[in-house]
Amino acid sequence: MSIPANFLLPHPPRHLARRSALVSTVLLSALGQNLHAEDANQEQLTSLNTVTVTATRREVSLQEVPVAVSVVDGEQLERENRNSVASIAQQVPTLNYRASASNKDTSLFIRGVGTISTSPGVEPTVATVIDGVVLGRPGQSTLDLLDVQRIEVLRGPQGTLFGKNASAGVLNIISQDAPEQTHGYVDYSHYGGGNENRLRFGIGGRLTDTLKGSLSTLWGDYDGNVKNVYNGHDVNGYNRKGVRGKLEFEPNEAFKFTLIGDYLDSEDTLPNGVITSSSSAAFTNQLRPVSPGTHSRKVVNDFNTHVNDTNTGLSGQADWQLGDYTLTSITAWRGWKNTQYQDGDRTAQLPVTASHDKGEVDYNQFSQELRLTSPKGEFNEYVLGAYYFHGRSEETYQRWSTNASVLDHGRADYKVTNDSFALFGENTFNFTDDLRAILGLRWTHDDLKYDHRRVSTSPVAVTGIQPSTSSKGSVDEDGFSGRTGLQYDFTADLTGYITYSRGYKGPAYNAFFNMQPRDTAALKPEKSDSYEVGLKATALDKRLSANIAVFHTDYDDYQANFFDTVANQVVTRLINAGKVKTQGVELDASWQATRQLKLSAAAAYTKARIDHFNCPAGAAASCNIDGGHLPYTPDWKTYVRADYSIPLGNGLDVELATDYSWQDKVQFSLDQNPDTVQGAYGIWNASVALANYNDGWRVAVLGKNLADKSYAQSLASGGSYIYRAVARDDQRYFGVQLRKDF
Repeated sequence: MSIPANFLLPHPPRHLARRSALVSTVLLSALGQNLHAEDANQEQLTSLNTVTVTATRREVSLQEVPVAVSVVDGEQLERENRNSVASIAQQVPTLNYRASASNKDTSLFIRGVGTISTSPGVEPTVATVIDGVVLGRPGQSTLDLLDVQRIEVLRGPQGTLFGKNASAGVLNIISQDAPEQTHGYVDYSHYGGGNENRLRFGIGGRLTDTLKGSLSTLWGDYDGNVKNVYNGHDVNGYNRKGVRGKLEFEPNEAFKFTLIGDYLDSEDTLPNGVITSSSSAAFTNQLRPVSPGTHSRKVVNDFNTHVNDTNTGLSGQADWQLGDYTLTSITAWRGWKNTQYQDGDRTAQLPVTASHDKGEVDYNQFSQELRLTSPKGEFNEYVLGAYYFHGRSEETYQRWSTNASVLDHGRADYKVTNDSFALFGENTFNFTDDLRAILGLRWTHDDLKYDHRRVSTSPVAVTGIQPSTSSKGSVDEDGFSGRTGLQYDFTADLTGYITYSRGYKGPAYNAFFNMQPRDTAALKPEKSDSYEVGLKATALDKRLSANIAVFHTDYDDYQANFFDTVANQVVTRLINAGKVKTQGVELDASWQATRQLKLSAAAAYTKARIDHFNCPAGAAASCNIDGGHLPYTPDWKTYVRADYSIPLGNGLDVELATDYSWQDKVQFSLDQNPDTVQGAYGIWNASVALANYNDGWRVAVLGKNLADKSYAQSLASGGSYIYRAVARDDQRYFGVQLRKDF
């Protein structure tokens, strides 16, 4: 297949961008018929593997489900040193990630929409679901990936089946099943550019006739690619260790119970930003001997910025076959402890001036879901369910601020509880073998409460610390989300759909360290209206697949963070920002060109803009941003990949792979600061491996960012200076992987 040029050009002409949806629709409509006209005598070739997804809470082929979905293979992620949810953003053009010095403050964006906040009183706009369990806080989703079968990126509102915190999309992570036969592996990797080492071990198999299980472990260590010249330490690294176990009990064909437990402990040494530029001569002098620079990887910090993080979880899923129906129950608990230490002033100026922070999070969530799934092949195929969620977050945040040798201290203790109840259902009406209608609805009731108390040693505001205060509040809301649409099979290899979705994200509180009386009111729920048209096609005896989606979504009472100044320090302020709009085109394509060669491509054009911004009272930053870009989302983003295998005989294979991701310039700040724009860039990776799968071993050499392109994963303003988050692949590096199966 020849991918339309406007999807792959770095700077597509404006007239091509406007016509991209129409051109692509025409091409895909013809795909199923025209490509079969090729030479019927061509050599029989291997078809693409069938990809199964659970985007509709039942297993369906990717090419049949009326949802825009990107699927990433878990084994491929590990082979490419993509070890967390954040690392897949290069591979999925519609997905973007906000980095931070603390994983507590990270965010995911789909189609330009995500929530940036340090507050425990707001939900993520993009839901992360692991084996059917929704994670309540965005920081939980940054854990290392372990034993992953695949990740499904569901694009657009998914609130009907996945919950109210899925108003922009879902990352649905599915882990590996326990193997039928005893199987184990050991996998070791070493990478340069910071001395990174990773070791995984796993074993599983059948324990009895009715019970099988698996156990996987992980250890990882990375010094980092940023130097703290104050003490000579390498930072921007990590140390992680974890374990994940699964038991599958199946006493008969009508019942199955799956028990999953996991534990991950990590310490990240992410610096609180690397200074790229400064407009203050005084601040520049404080940085010496470090000089601000666009591609700098040096900091000078007298306080050890790092994060200690522990994620634990236990879930039990029971599946009963009631005749042709399936009743599913998922009961889950997750705990998350996070302690962060940050050098807020980003210098080493003690005892003259300094701002040092310590934040502690103790979060627990419990959830219970019940689902009834009807049999396939009936006129009405449906999923009905009920859901309960309880989350409780207790946080303590402290700041020590020194100015002219006077030490001030502030401490805030605050907690947030969230109880959510929901009833939901989605129906598919099969009018004919080719025509189907979709109708889904979810009712949600939220009870949200917060309690906040701050104590300060100063009766007036000092740098970074507001005076003592206390407040509490509660709010409850009812909301509806849903989806309706039509799906039609034009041929056996071409299906199309059109849907309307209503997104809903519940009320929120802006509970944070420097919370003030102006922050005590509850934010209104965020609502969205989304329209999507899609085509999914296969051709050439299923050696070629291509999926396209065109979408338009309007958000009202958009919950967003706006940069403001509190106590002479730049902070993010959570508000109902007003109306925003996101629209665009997405394409995914795969082609098994020969038995040895597979080509893949993905592209997204996302026009995410601010329609109308509601300026908050007392805002320090500019409010004249109507028509501006939503942060963290480039207009254009592409990914292309090639995999080629060479059989050598005697069971040996050489495997060659290369990929290239490119993205347009991106604005990182909602206030449209011209200094927080990252220019367009591309990242090129490649690998070569020698494997003998009969003997169960593989050796690979990888090259990451071969063009040695330095870029900012995030840019933000500190008032008189700009700082960036440095990515793992900010420079060229190489690695080796060894794996043995037994």
